[in-house]
Amino acid sequence: MNILLVDDHELFREGIKLLLANLAEDVVFAEASSCTAALAHPGASPLDVILLDFHLPGMHGFEALRALREHFEQPAIVVLSAEENPALIVQAIDEGAAGFIPKTSSHAVMMAALRLVLAGGTYLPPHALLGSASPAAAVAQPQGDLLAELTPRQLETLRLAMQGKSNKVIAREMDVSEATVKAHLSASFRALGVRNRTEAVFSAARLGLKI
Repeated sequence: MNILLVDDHELFREGIKLLLANLAEDVVFAEASSCTAALAHPGASPLDVILLDFHLPGMHGFEALRALREHFEQPAIVVLSAEENPALIVQAIDEGAAGFIPKTSSHAVMMAALRLVLAGGTYLPPHALLGSASPAAAVAQPQGDLLAELTPRQLETLRLAMQGKSNKVIAREMDVSEATVKAHLSASFRALGVRNRTEAVFSAARLGLKI
């Protein structure tokens, strides 16, 4: 298990390493105090997770998230932040984060969130789940009815999108074109009654769709 910690506070990085030492049998931590330093990570071993502080010196916020998502295609990127604004959390997921963990979270919550991300899921704080769906997505409707309209390939595309993977990565994994990925996602959005990838992630999480 290879984790890259991107945070400008050394004490916070040390604390996170202590907290997550038992996340897996062999956890190896790399550290960077800025997004620029993270982008220069040598990549000797493939990364599994990048833990990104939202407020870094220099490149930060969504700009940093986009840069890391573009540079590192495979590892899950999880934002760690003192921010708890549901709209900001929604945008982070939309920009490719596989999770958003408030820094106020307990050790147990952080461990559970990262285990969910490592299992291919998307972690969303409960308060964000409660306040971020579109009106259409909030209409009560049985899960089976919503998902029955999707073909197996459309459902698989939705699951991969929920894992925070870009259209390019999904296309490569499914051996289809990016245009096909977009078509499958559009069908999923219609079935869920949502308008975009972010709303689909929140709606599917509410429905308990297994990833």
